Order: sequence, then C-alpha cells, then structure tokens
Amino acid sequence: MSEIRQDVTTKEWVIVAPERGKRPHEHPEIKQAALDELPAYEPTCPFCPGNEAETPGEVLRIPAPAEQPDWSVRVVPNRFAALTPDADTTRTEEGPFFRKMGGYGVHEVIIDSPSHNTPLALMDYLQVENILTAYQQRYNAIKKNREIRHITIFKNCGQEAGTSLVHPHSQLVATPIMATYYHRKFDVAHDYYADRGRCLYCDLIAWELGRGDARVVADTKEFIVVHPYASHAPYETWILPKMHCASFGLFPERHLAELSRVLKDVIFCLYQGLDNPAYNLAIDSTTTYDEDDPYYHWHIRIIPRLSTIAGFEMGSGIYISTSLPEDTAGHMRQVAASCPDNVCAIFNNGPHG
Repeated sequence: MSEIRQDVTTKEWVIVAPERGKRPHEHPEIKQAALDELPAYEPTCPFCPGNEAETPGEVLRIPAPAEQPDWSVRVVPNRFAALTPDADTTRTEEGPFFRKMGGYGVHEVIIDSPSHNTPLALMDYLQVENILTAYQQRYNAIKKNREIRHITIFKNCGQEAGTSLVHPHSQLVATPIMATYYHRKFDVAHDYYADRGRCLYCDLIAWELGRGDARVVADTKEFIVVHPYASHAPYETWILPKMHCASFGLFPERHLAELSRVLKDVIFCLYQGLDNPAYNLAIDSTTTYDEDDPYYHWHIRIIPRLSTIAGFEMGSGIYISTSLPEDTAGHMRQVAASCPDNVCAIFNNGPHG
C-alpha cells in the first residue's frame, strides 16, 4: 500500500510506493567500474600524483604521512568551472520578465586521494578526515568573500550520479545567490523556530531517537544517521550532528574525527549492501552571512542512484520512492552488524561506544 508523506524540512510531498519496486527493470543493474579493473595509478589522469601540472594551481594541499605520496588531499580550481570570480555581479533587466547577472562564483575540485582506484567506502578513517578537513578549510576561506551567499560541497560518485572522472573527487560551488531548494529549507526552519522557539532539526533528532530505531541507522556519541521519513529516493541517508550548529564552517574541528568514521561507515554499508551504487552526497549548510542562526542545523545528505527520475517527477516535482525508509534503515543496520570488527564498530557500539 502506497503512502504520501510530507518532508517536514521542506514541506514537499513524497510518494512512497513499495509495490512499484516489483516492476520489471525498476532497479536495473547499475554498477560502477569494478575496482579490480582500475589501476591505482593512471598516467593520463590529471588527478593522479605526478600529473599535478595538468590541473590549475592548487589552493590547498593536505600532506600525507611520510611513507605515502607527498599529498593526501589537493584542492584546485575546476578547469571547466560553471562560475568564475572574475564575473560581474551586477543584475540587469532585459524587459519586465528577464533578469540576469554575470556567472560569478567559485568552483573548485577536491581531489580526495592520490589513489585512482580507492573509493570513499574503502579509504581509511584518516584519509576521510583529511577530506573533511579540506572541505571545511576551503568553506571557511571562501566565506570571507562577502559577495558569496551560499556554499555547496558535494560529491558525485559514479556515472549515473553525474561524475565525469573516476578518480575519487568532490566539488565545491560558491554562489552569490541561493538556490530555491535551500531557500525553502531555510524558510521552513525559520518559521518553525519563530513559532516554537526551538530548532526544527534538534526536535527531529530527539523525536527519532525517542521513538525507537525504525528509521535510525546509527546513534553515535556525536551524530545520528537516519533514513528520513519522507525519503525522496530509496536509501536516502542523513547524517546529523547532535549539537546544534547552523554552519558546517563553524562546526568544531575536534568533531571531524568522529564524523570521518560515521561518514566512511555509512558509505561502506551502502557499498556492501547495495553492491557499490552510484550516489550523490551534499553538505547542507546555512548561508555565509547568517552562520550563527538558531534555526538551521547543518547535515549531510547521501542519495544512492538506484532509480531514474522520470516523467512524473520532472512534471510534478513530486518524487516517488519505491522503498519504505523503515525497511531500508533496517537493512543498513543488518549490513553494519555483519561487518568486520574494524569496520562500523562505531555504529554497533552505540552512542557511548
């Protein structure tokens, strides 16, 4: 039996229809290139060590331990940037209905690792922590530009998720405008705070933890991992910090070590449980000019690409998910419980493990 559920953080409606998952070809065999078919080093890859001259000059380098190559993470301007800091931000009108401005902004590539064939799911915790450190350092550097209003950090993993190079990498796009999606999320959170005097996300975390583990994948000391009630896609996963913080840039650096373990374990469970799916990851943070706001709560969203957005979604803006989040969260807990002791231990030991 299908249900129509509302996402409390955006007020969007989502159709959850498990029966549609039984249709032929609803979940085709979508797989990325087998890791054993990829070399650890690819001479023609601009992101591999030794090919640094193939990218624009780096804006950040995090060094690697002495026994490894001389860098762990590099950040460079995107050679094929969607936006450029050289453009003009002046808005102009072309008649009563048409408004435009120059393509101003920042578009960078975070090269996640020197290894060409090691995805995030199989990296060690220190490497993931280095990636998160690079994310935060570039976020905090770019937010100083007062023309920038919003910064999105994201990762497209796999061709179906929109990536063009297989070497593990992430991206950062900073804009002088705010996307409608985030505008809606901020407005909903602000209205909730104005009405109740509390953060919507803090209340949501407390509710999910207080109602049992139906949609909770993991409850650690500092984070909660959930499959949201109105998931837009099967296995959509959120990682939320328990402490209130609106901006990823202001999140205490000391918590990145635990976040690296949680993030890596989430991706590993998806890798194991769904046979290495393509996925999109995004860090949802508040605006750069209102970082101390009491109403928003930064978090990470991960959406595996197990199905295709089709005509109804494109036409109506209403997503159809073919799996109940209560079922998918249970499956992920089973996957975590079956992992080796050195993987997902932070999940299986609970919030005080």
